[in-house]
Amino acid sequence: AGPSAAPPHRPGPAGSGGPGAGGRGRGLAGSPQPARRGRPGAVAGPAREALELKDIFIAVKTTRKYHKSRLDLLLQTWISQARRQTFIFTDWEDQELRLKAGDHMINTNCSAVHTRQALCCKMSVEYDKFLESGQKWFCHVDDDNYVNPRTLLHLLSAFSHSQDVYVGRPSLDHPIEAADHVQSDGSKTTVKFWFATGGAGFCISRGLALKMSPWASLGNFITTAERVRLPDDCTIGYIIEGLLEVKLLHSPLFHSHLENLQRLQGESVLQQVTLSYGDPENKHNVVSVGGVFGLQQDPTRFKSVHCLLYPDTVWCPAKKMS
Repeated sequence: AGPSAAPPHRPGPAGSGGPGAGGRGRGLAGSPQPARRGRPGAVAGPAREALELKDIFIAVKTTRKYHKSRLDLLLQTWISQARRQTFIFTDWEDQELRLKAGDHMINTNCSAVHTRQALCCKMSVEYDKFLESGQKWFCHVDDDNYVNPRTLLHLLSAFSHSQDVYVGRPSLDHPIEAADHVQSDGSKTTVKFWFATGGAGFCISRGLALKMSPWASLGNFITTAERVRLPDDCTIGYIIEGLLEVKLLHSPLFHSHLENLQRLQGESVLQQVTLSYGDPENKHNVVSVGGVFGLQQDPTRFKSVHCLLYPDTVWCPAKKMS
């Protein structure tokens, strides 16, 4: 369905249903947090879709100052396994990065400052580029995420891309509230909704992305974000849950630097969809995984994870002979 088929603008019943109002719905298996049941189209059916990696559009959001310190690591690790599916959205025409990524580096011409407006500017470009691509799934991640393409493909194969699917992990244990409309008497109506944190990554089906178009395409995303004065990932949740009334599917397989990542250990690390690592003030917040790389050689643990998943990678040390 295109923009003309989108439901009329409506704020949705504030606080009705869901954990915010005492109701508990259904998230994905193993989810530590409750999730409200979405429309039937948002619930995985028994049949798995014949999905291939080429059907997924992976958007990596970055900025000029992290091209070296963060992006080089991603290009060396997981992006090497999903190069044709991955697009890097940045704010600077970096010739060195252009040589590495070609037309998969997209200069958004957005500001490099970390403000709501700059973040929403990039998300707006990501959304439009996904619609242009014709691919079945839109997945957004940050430049401090490791994406496991195999587990991502397995997760999304449980759904149909033509149905309403919004899957990710909230960073909060409760829905947020935003002012939605100003009434004629000056009072404001509010809407409550969950959102998947961009720092852990999230995915949206093409069917749902098309329904978002009136509030998200061709710069409308920036306008929507300004109206509710929310950053990019919150605005995504506002459009999907607050306006379209499609519920977020909470998944425990996405991870951000806001979590205690040390709780992820051993084999379980390799079963996640996304991983992350702590910032310089919290550099010990990394997944607990073995491997031949020490913490000094591999402070993020991304190289160690990659070599466990793809041991034949040319720069991975050969396994020690027993």
